[in-house]
Amino acid sequence: MPTIRQATRAELDTMIDWAAREGWNPGLEDGNAFWAADPNGYWVALEDDALAAAISLVRFGGQYAFLGLYIAEPGYRGRGIGAALWQHAIARGEGRTIGLDGVVAQQGNYRKSGFVWSHANIRYGGAVSVTEPPGTDLVDVAPVHTAALIDYDRRFNPARRDAFLHQWTKQLQTRRSVVLLRDGTIVGYGTIRACRDGFKIGPLFADNETGADLIFRKLAAGVRGARIYLDVPEPNTSARALCARYNMKPVFETARMYRGPVPDLPLARIYGITTFELG
Repeated sequence: MPTIRQATRAELDTMIDWAAREGWNPGLEDGNAFWAADPNGYWVALEDDALAAAISLVRFGGQYAFLGLYIAEPGYRGRGIGAALWQHAIARGEGRTIGLDGVVAQQGNYRKSGFVWSHANIRYGGAVSVTEPPGTDLVDVAPVHTAALIDYDRRFNPARRDAFLHQWTKQLQTRRSVVLLRDGTIVGYGTIRACRDGFKIGPLFADNETGADLIFRKLAAGVRGARIYLDVPEPNTSARALCARYNMKPVFETARMYRGPVPDLPLARIYGITTFELG
């Protein structure tokens, strides 16, 4: 049997590198935000003192967790190592609803562990060339917005994400977050970050389609025609229309699946999920 233990911070970076190798295209500086979300949420399996497989089960609040970064090194596949690690992670999530974004080929296996299909997520991609929208209602996220932004984000997720969002919405050279304000109240926000290939926008949450379009253009204009990816809940027809409007095409698909009670999320106002790794 493999040795299973919690991953170190450096090993989380290795896990993210593995995800990049698998074509998942993570952000250039995702590690700090992932770690802040739950430093005890990352696990590795070792065989002969070498990293053989990895998985994350990041806990948000007391009732919810999200499973991701489930990868085995190619030379260790087919030996039951990944399966042992999977069972370890699932056991840690007992008593919680667990979410994941499963690739098409693995959805049958996830069902065997009690996960049920909720909806598809479609990744759209394309080179986007837009001008920044006028007005003063779209502003960069600053510390003064943090408390209200965390409260707003809770409407779109099964649990609060305080520590994660403190890191995720930091203004860095490789990422930018903006909020849309109406009479001083947040009615939408989004983050764009540099990835191994192009840029991803996520999350993109807004009270209506007009707001989502404004946030999207504000973020996209800052990267000057670069390739942009947006992970859209398939039931949100307005989000799919937004992608079509800017000539973005489907390039990848996952299924959002849950083990335990399925959260009632406002998919019609989720124009882009945050990340396939953490939900």
